[in-house]
Amino acid sequence: MPFEAKKFIVQAEEDIRERMGKDHAITAVSGGVDSFVAATLAARAVPGQLHIVYVDNGLMRKDETGKVKAVAKALGVDLKVVDARKRFLDALKGVIEPETKRKIIGEAFVRIFEDEAKATDVKFLIQGTIAPDWIESGGMGRDTIKSHHNVGGLPEKMHLKLCEPLRELYKHEVRLVGKELGLPESIHQRQPFPGPGLAVRIVGEITEEKIHIVQEACDIAENEIDAAVAAKKMERPWQYFAALLPSKTVGVRGDERAYQYTVIVRAVRSLDGMTANFSHIPPEVLERISTRITNEIRTVGRVVYDITNKPPGTIEME
Repeated sequence: MPFEAKKFIVQAEEDIRERMGKDHAITAVSGGVDSFVAATLAARAVPGQLHIVYVDNGLMRKDETGKVKAVAKALGVDLKVVDARKRFLDALKGVIEPETKRKIIGEAFVRIFEDEAKATDVKFLIQGTIAPDWIESGGMGRDTIKSHHNVGGLPEKMHLKLCEPLRELYKHEVRLVGKELGLPESIHQRQPFPGPGLAVRIVGEITEEKIHIVQEACDIAENEIDAAVAAKKMERPWQYFAALLPSKTVGVRGDERAYQYTVIVRAVRSLDGMTANFSHIPPEVLERISTRITNEIRTVGRVVYDITNKPPGTIEME
């Protein structure tokens, strides 16, 4: 039976009202489609009972905080921005293992929301959790593919109750709901971004230098692919970005030896993120991405393109 966005919205709003009653909630907004759709549903269901919070963890896309503020203002959302960059980077210092990263990030988010809740009479945390998040996080006989920060990364003891209105939906269904709610296309069609942010696009230890490299490389890859799509040179992938490998390779800068980082570009076609095929990007687009990254990010000396499907790979690096 086809998914009906209108019918879902009516039921979701009723469920939110029934679950929350007169209690207040912190609504976590990250800038992505899932969190904005969840926040919009909650705002319609229980107006006046929400405290909408965006946490800048230092692991977001380039200029993301400014963009989230602008969208919130355009939508008339009273958004509180919490600068937690130092808190996250300190907690992740020296951490290499991907699952450990995810759990550290998940707990840090919750503790920040709990801190915010202390100032008000807040009982609930509203998240944009969707079906792939809890499916891939494992449990109930399922293997853990990766612990999503908002599911498997949550601490065992929390002082806030969860409200997850999108929990049974897949990404394409969330997009339909966002469109039906009247959210701008820039939100309901925005490409996915991982909850742990760039932490899972930096293979190995996270440093401020590496964050800067990935922010710039992602921005270049996204802009060049967007331009190619606009010029009708290719179809828009479901998700596309750049990531950083931990090892360096030898290259040449001018007439001198260089020992620099390797950036990996990834673009995939998918419906719901559960499976994916790599996108066939025109060679001239890849060449443009590679040239810009190595010219504009002087600590990167090599760019490669990932042609791995899911499975056996995952979409993100970690």
